[in-house]
Amino acid sequence: MADLDEGGVAPGFELPKAGGGVGRLADSKGKPLVLYFFCKDGGDACVSEAKDFSRLKPEFDDIGVDVIGISPDGPKTKERFRAKHGVTVDLLSDETRQTVEDYGVWTKKSMYGREYMGVERTTFLIDPAGRIVRIWRKVRVAGHAEEVLAAARTLGNAE
Repeated sequence: MADLDEGGVAPGFELPKAGGGVGRLADSKGKPLVLYFFCKDGGDACVSEAKDFSRLKPEFDDIGVDVIGISPDGPKTKERFRAKHGVTVDLLSDETRQTVEDYGVWTKKSMYGREYMGVERTTFLIDPAGRIVRIWRKVRVAGHAEEVLAAARTLGNAE
């Protein structure tokens, strides 16, 4: 498991994209990126988070910042999730869990006294050079996308 810090280099990835194709960290080279990790397609908080980022996507686009969500669910599940909930941000599938492990978000969790491994809801703001500017761990969804947008504005249109 990675122990990433602000100022460090964001690990590269190449993952299947909902709707087809592949998403890579390298595709955002030269512009800022919001990379958020979520638990699963369809969970209430995951739906809210995806809808919030989608609602603000035009504002992220206006400042030249890409937004990508990643979870371990498969690309077909992600495509149904996008269609059902009107999600407009890119969603990538990490079925091998390599990327969630590289980013240190595959962690031991506990619910009702039962321990299990899962994704810790985490967001990374990555600058145009591929360095991590900000990390939000154990994200609470309400207001989170707005907070990320405010931070991204400091990097947007950095050309």
